[in-house]
Amino acid sequence: MRLLCALAFVLSASAAFALTPRELDVIGRRVWQNECNGTREGLTSWNTGENFASLGIGHFIWYPKGVEGPFEESFPLLVKFFNANGVKVPVWIKPESDCPWSTRAEFQAASKGEKMNELRDLLASTIQVQARFLVQRMEMALPKMLSSAPAAQRVKIKANYERLAATTRGQFAMIDYVNFKGEGTKETERYAGEGWGLLQVLASMGESEGASPAALFARSAEEVLTRRVHNAPPDRHEERWLNGWKNRVRAYVQ
Repeated sequence: MRLLCALAFVLSASAAFALTPRELDVIGRRVWQNECNGTREGLTSWNTGENFASLGIGHFIWYPKGVEGPFEESFPLLVKFFNANGVKVPVWIKPESDCPWSTRAEFQAASKGEKMNELRDLLASTIQVQARFLVQRMEMALPKMLSSAPAAQRVKIKANYERLAATTRGQFAMIDYVNFKGEGTKETERYAGEGWGLLQVLASMGESEGASPAALFARSAEEVLTRRVHNAPPDRHEERWLNGWKNRVRAYVQ
């Protein structure tokens, strides 16, 4: 029964998020700007202090061999999506492949190499496909969130999701945020027992007469991200990112 309900929702969500190629392009380029400053070089990044590469418009995570982390590895899923949609992918990039660079230093040393250029060519030429991948993740998010949320929160989460999905700004806010900070359903994505994903933002949204769903979402996201930084291990120094994160979610209202 749960599977049938989830499938029924996905079919209805697909209709709600039936976007034109132009709309996908706009979404893709805006996410690209948020994550990579809209640059070709930004499509292949490895941030200081991280143990993984961040690739594509959504900075999809790719772990090297033998490395595991608390965050969901999303680049192999994107590669599967490319394959399913007829995108020609370099032969050395497979869904089951590990990132070929083991460290940030190796990654940076290869920045002008053949493989890196092939990777950038692939990512720069598939903006709409990557945007569709993000939309698909958004379509699948609600069943996952409702399955993992406390029973008392499920009605509120579903109602807030549907309010946002009914507006252009709300759709983009959820598409961008779920890529930015995840669904919030993974137990490993917690500090002091508290998550920071879409689930937590929807559950914390308040009510304000006259405020748009996107404005309420942005306000809740700021609070959730501020709490994440407060709960983060001190050696991660996540306070350095907070102002940028706040600016990103505030832009959902614009």
